[in-house]
Amino acid sequence: MKTSISLAAAVITLAVPAGLSAQLAVSANDGKQLRPGDAGRTADSVSVIDLRSYPPKTIGTVVAPASMIGPPAAVAVARNGGFALVSAAQRLKADGTIELNDGVSVIDLADPTAPALAQTVQAGPGASGVAINRAGTLALVVSTGDDTVSIFTIKDKRLTPAGKVQLPAKARPTDVAFLPNGKGAVAVAQSAGQLMRLSVSGDSVTLGGEPISTGVQPYGISFSPDGRYAYNTNLQGNVPPAGTTPPRGPRVGTVTAVELATGKVNAVEVGFTPEHLTLSRDGRYLAVVVHNGSGGAPGSAGYWPHGALKIYGVKGMTLTPITETQTGAWCQGATFSDNAKTILLQCAVDKDIEVYRFNGRALARDEAATLKFDARPGAIATPSSR
Repeated sequence: MKTSISLAAAVITLAVPAGLSAQLAVSANDGKQLRPGDAGRTADSVSVIDLRSYPPKTIGTVVAPASMIGPPAAVAVARNGGFALVSAAQRLKADGTIELNDGVSVIDLADPTAPALAQTVQAGPGASGVAINRAGTLALVVSTGDDTVSIFTIKDKRLTPAGKVQLPAKARPTDVAFLPNGKGAVAVAQSAGQLMRLSVSGDSVTLGGEPISTGVQPYGISFSPDGRYAYNTNLQGNVPPAGTTPPRGPRVGTVTAVELATGKVNAVEVGFTPEHLTLSRDGRYLAVVVHNGSGGAPGSAGYWPHGALKIYGVKGMTLTPITETQTGAWCQGATFSDNAKTILLQCAVDKDIEVYRFNGRALARDEAATLKFDARPGAIATPSSR
């Protein structure tokens, strides 16, 4: 894959305004996943990254359960930045094997330089995408193992179970997000190929409205700031025409833009296995992380040594390509700084977070700013990322 710019030659001067509000990114890091050459497993952890000035810095880390096998939306940060929720879809057994996990951790960020594991609650097996409403009073967690959406009320940074929504059998939900107004939410049902609407009233959450079919294996979701549109990834792209045999091997994945009021869908092909998408705070830009076979073994079918980071301009249902660049391998989640001039990208093979500068037209990786970890970064969020 060719990059759209020469990183060696690109010079992008982007000043970071001194008056930026406190911006924290929270990264969940998985120490369980071994690859050839690893010395051994390390502890799972949750790290806090300061985006208030450039370059970004890791300012605090706490040992806490995490999983990179699952969606990069396994972290949610409260709008006030006071706490984060981290789900862990897998855990390590005493015999060294890995099994589904139901744990959700509350990470207290009162002092972001010393994040603390404040509480652990149980959702369902394979606890995956997690969301906090903007009021900070309600949380949702989807679980792939039992097809549920777990509901938790929030008070004083503590979660209390408030019931579950049972989705259809074998729906395999991977992500969930609240609409900006807090009166609804959408669960991504991967095996069903649908976005499933949820109605929210106080701490009551129920299935409501017709589901929307977007493609094969939808994975993650975000909303436009006004809540009119949803954007989601489909790992295996468009649904093959009726009566045709799906092609074997990797398929080109898509991002779909959905008008929620009408259910209209516009699909854009983005590459092999779009792992994650995230919107800038103002909704003008969409970043897509493309796996591109980079997590496989060299020489295996579909292997490519690099992933891709792609940026699209967003106007309602229209996604316009702006720029792209090749990245490290087996990359997971990404997030924008509040001013959209810095992008953090988690790359699992090298156990790092790559840092990119973006000026509205071009991307340039700042290799000197790369953040290194001893576990594999697998999910990331900021208070304004969803």
